[in-house]
Amino acid sequence: MARPRTFDESTVARHARETFHDHGYTATSVEQLTAATGLPRSSLYGAFGDKHGLFLRAFEQYCDEEMAAVRTELAGADREAFARLRRHLRGKTADPVASRRGCLLAKATAELADRDPDVARISAAAYRIYEQALTECLRAAQAAGDARSDLDPGAGGALLLAVLRGIEALGRAGHSEPALRAIADSAVAMLAAGHPATVEDRP
Repeated sequence: MARPRTFDESTVARHARETFHDHGYTATSVEQLTAATGLPRSSLYGAFGDKHGLFLRAFEQYCDEEMAAVRTELAGADREAFARLRRHLRGKTADPVASRRGCLLAKATAELADRDPDVARISAAAYRIYEQALTECLRAAQAAGDARSDLDPGAGGALLLAVLRGIEALGRAGHSEPALRAIADSAVAMLAAGHPATVEDRP
């Protein structure tokens, strides 16, 4: 009779994902994973099958949590939607030195998506959620009269997603916070109804 597990798989996946995040999938060894999780190889493999199975659990968990946070941040009243978009973009420009670790979604996609269909599937689903959240927020800003009414909100959401991914990549490459903020503000200005300086955060 198999012995019952004495560990929580979600907690193990969370510890493992920190190691994957730091080193990437390929460069992470099983020894590093056993050290990070405090479990022997036999327990890890018994629960997750292999290193790849553990990574998929950790990656999907990360994407689920990150996209839930994005949806929460961008949801709200129409009258505050444009301010939420601006805050979201500007938030991605803060402290680029500290953020050079990067986003696990972007890092794993770049490393694995072209050769790992499971990673590609999880990544594509996460980006769809992100783009939809941006699109819905932009549509709300249009309803409030703060964003250009002539812009297709789906195209605008896709544009913002591309800008956000670009900001992250440039931040990891060493661009300064002022330079990144200028990019974010330029993207927001392209979407604003009227001069961007007239669209302020509302109380």
